[in-house]
Amino acid sequence: MKSKINSLAIIVLACGFVLGVHAIASAQGRGKGGPPAGVPAGGPPSGTGVGRGISTSSDRSNGRADTGRSTASDRSNGRSDAGLDRAALQRQNSEQANRDLSDHPDMALRLHTTANSLRSGYQAALLANPDLRFGQYVAATRLAANLGDRYPNVTTGAILTGLSNGDSIGRTLQNLGVGKDDAKTAQKTVDHEIKDARRR
Repeated sequence: MKSKINSLAIIVLACGFVLGVHAIASAQGRGKGGPPAGVPAGGPPSGTGVGRGISTSSDRSNGRADTGRSTASDRSNGRSDAGLDRAALQRQNSEQANRDLSDHPDMALRLHTTANSLRSGYQAALLANPDLRFGQYVAATRLAANLGDRYPNVTTGAILTGLSNGDSIGRTLQNLGVGKDDAKTAQKTVDHEIKDARRR
């Protein structure tokens, strides 16, 4: 009887030893930088940047991602779409300004300023009015410089505000107290200045 008990005890101890060794080996494998148990190897999804999953989000979510984006547009009454359009327009106008300054490297100097000043000022103005063209911004800066002494209300900021309200430069100048004839003359002068500044 004792022999049977001893044999059974040996078998139990042997099984326990084998299970213990297996558990230790498994834990060591996970501790060496491998993926956790049950998680397949292979690293992060392909692509780079925050948008790397956008193109496949619809497929992976069985269309729920598209529904979510559509719902966001509907719930915001189109404001989310308008925000994207606004950002795209700002980027396009900013890129056009950079091309203009690159194509006419002496323009800023001829207008008594610097390219960096024009670029940064225009970037700030685009935040308030993404429809603002670079030529309009340059004209506003020159009109303020030419008329500011006689008409203190005529500042670059005031002209830009008028443009963002939908007024023309001529109407804006008149709203700021400039006579109609003086406004026309000032615009012609600035148009010639900008045209000359853009000459290579």
